Amino acid sequence: MGADPAARAVAGPPCARAPLGPTLAILGALLCAVMLTGVAAGATAIDPWDVWRILANRVWSGVYEPDWPIARERIVWDLRAPRAVLGALAGAGLAMAGAALQATTRNALADPFLLGVSAGAALGAVTVITQTGDVLGAWTLPLAAFGGGLGSLALLVGALGREGAAAPERVVLAGVAVSFILMAATNLLIFLGDQRAAHAVVFWMLGGLGRASWPALWAPAVGVLVGGFWLLTRARMLNALSMGDETAAALGVPVARARVEILVVSALITSLLVALTGAIGFIGLVVPHLARAFVGGDNRRVLPAAALGGAALMVLVDVGARLVVAPQEAPVGVLTGAIGGAWFLWLTARGAAR
Repeated sequence: MGADPAARAVAGPPCARAPLGPTLAILGALLCAVMLTGVAAGATAIDPWDVWRILANRVWSGVYEPDWPIARERIVWDLRAPRAVLGALAGAGLAMAGAALQATTRNALADPFLLGVSAGAALGAVTVITQTGDVLGAWTLPLAAFGGGLGSLALLVGALGREGAAAPERVVLAGVAVSFILMAATNLLIFLGDQRAAHAVVFWMLGGLGRASWPALWAPAVGVLVGGFWLLTRARMLNALSMGDETAAALGVPVARARVEILVVSALITSLLVALTGAIGFIGLVVPHLARAFVGGDNRRVLPAAALGGAALMVLVDVGARLVVAPQEAPVGVLTGAIGGAWFLWLTARGAAR
């Protein structure tokens, strides 16, 4: 049975199949280069060779003679290196979640924030900022954001029910509805809360990597690695779902259960990331399309390509966010929104010209 138009849109052009190994090697090299650039660039520029020596000395003590100022080492290791790692994790996690959601919903415009996870995390964070304060210390905000993301997922799954989970169009509609409800609650809290906290609220909702630190990275790292590996093991299932529910059922896929599982894993990855980065859009929407354009529609190829491509793009965008209005820092979500919107306008114009 052939795939419907939505499934073909998700799968991408079948003729575009660059060799996977060389493609991943190029993306991996690009990721390493942009991460090194991300650590070197900033209001205080640091020579990339010094960055490499500092990082190498931290990993393998005594490899290089430490002839650099201690302040430079702190900038590299304590501030910029965890930020680059968080950017790579966020880009990889959002891109893989986006690819999985586009396949399971057969919707080319699906992304991680389709589930309302971003809106739920925003509600949790805004509640802390405007109402409760840091009752649990530095972990209050990320824990509240993570709890809000999980709460939005519970609301979505409850609204769908078992039968609703089997209909991809109902998943999309329920996700949009949950997102609007939670954003309405968030805006009400902002309106009623302390206006002096408005700047912190707006910056968190627009996204950024400024909360990165080594102790805070273990949770998103585990989530992205474990969740990403789980999605890779379900790549064949995603291929079947992208061809339509009837085809997937004929191939032995339990459609409703599989869709709920993929929604839950994608939401968990997104929640763990949003709890630290805030709402960063378009990475999970744009990157899977770019990956399919190069490696084809097979999710066994799309997921690893999207992970590396999303990681590189996020770190690169963060470098731009730190440099475009230096010495201030622009919200990363503003740049990803501008890039994603411009890319889709270009696609629309190109399609209209054909």
